[in-house]
Amino acid sequence: MPLKTKENYLKSMYLIEEHVGTIAASELGKRLGVSVPTVNSMVKRLQDEGWVVYQKYKPIKLTNLGRKEAALIIRKHRIVEMFLVEKLNFGWEEVHEIAEEMEHIHSEALFERMDEVLGNPVFDPHGSPIPDRQGKIHLRHSLKLSEMKVGDKVKLRALLHSNSDFLMYLNNKKLELGAEITITHIESFDGSMTISYGEETSVTLSREVCERLFVEQLNV
Repeated sequence: MPLKTKENYLKSMYLIEEHVGTIAASELGKRLGVSVPTVNSMVKRLQDEGWVVYQKYKPIKLTNLGRKEAALIIRKHRIVEMFLVEKLNFGWEEVHEIAEEMEHIHSEALFERMDEVLGNPVFDPHGSPIPDRQGKIHLRHSLKLSEMKVGDKVKLRALLHSNSDFLMYLNNKKLELGAEITITHIESFDGSMTISYGEETSVTLSREVCERLFVEQLNV
């Protein structure tokens, strides 16, 4: 199995486990754009290397070794994204595809130097945690904006599923990480919210968008 393919499988399984809890072959195939039989074949080979535990008709499980390896791939990805934004002035919507390629470079010195230049950040430009050198993650306990109520004041901390279309949408709303948001109205019919932040005094977000914004409550 090509090293890049193996790393993509490990990373995808890690992210599915993180967001869904269990790793189904169908979900893994959907994420990677391959058939379930192809997934099963590849996962068996990963099991032979000690990265996963695989049993037919049961969820796939990462071993501790596989989970650490996956976290270190994600570490490289998120360090690259941060470096591109902070040091090369890329927009947060521009960096994912570049990081997808660079995460497969095998030069520990390169990524550690990037990390050092950045000041060892704990989160990437989208608010996702950057695993440390041992593959451990420092979690930030955030709530979804959709869970808040009228009058709450919150700070935008992270995004869920930060694809380029969503990031461009937030750019158009002038909404970025660190923004302090006040909830002024919630529509009972569909859960959409009207909020204010910065110079924006009345911005309406759909419930779907609010579900994808993680916040820290300020007025507790």
